[in-house]
Amino acid sequence: MNVIRRITVVWATLCVVTVVSWWLGHGAAVASVPITVSVVALAAIKCRLIIREFMEVRTAPAWLRFGTDAWLAALSATVLAIYLW
Repeated sequence: MNVIRRITVVWATLCVVTVVSWWLGHGAAVASVPITVSVVALAAIKCRLIIREFMEVRTAPAWLRFGTDAWLAALSATVLAIYLW
C-alpha cells in the first residue's frame, strides 16, 4: 500500500472513530461506565493511529514503538482508574 493511500485510510478511520465517539457521548443523557470506557478506548485508538502514522513512529526503532504503546496504555488505564475511583 503506498503512503498516500495509507494516510488516506488512516485519516478516514480517524474521522469514523471521531463520529462514533461523539455519537456515544452525545446520545447518553447521563455518564455511564460502559460509554466512558468505550470513549476512552476509542481515544486510545485514535492516539495510536496518530502517533504511528502522522508522527512517523511506525518506522522508528522497536524500543520507541514499544515505549509509545506502553505510555498510551498507562495513560488510558490511569484515566479510567481516576474516573472509576
